[in-house]
Amino acid sequence: MQFPLSISDITLWIAVTAIILLITSELLTSYSEQFGDFPIDKTRLRLAALILGASFMVAVLLRAITPPVI
Repeated sequence: MQFPLSISDITLWIAVTAIILLITSELLTSYSEQFGDFPIDKTRLRLAALILGASFMVAVLLRAITPPVI
């Protein structure tokens, strides 16, 4: 049985998720100053976004370093 997603698909998914989490954490930071506190922990959300961003960068570097498999 073959896995239906390639490494490129997973890398793209990680990048999109990291961007969405970073935008969400920045919006929560600006809205929490105006409207009060949210039940979502903003620091954990930002940490998750940064970890996903770092994993995306590692995946891109691995694809750049390793030769393509034919």
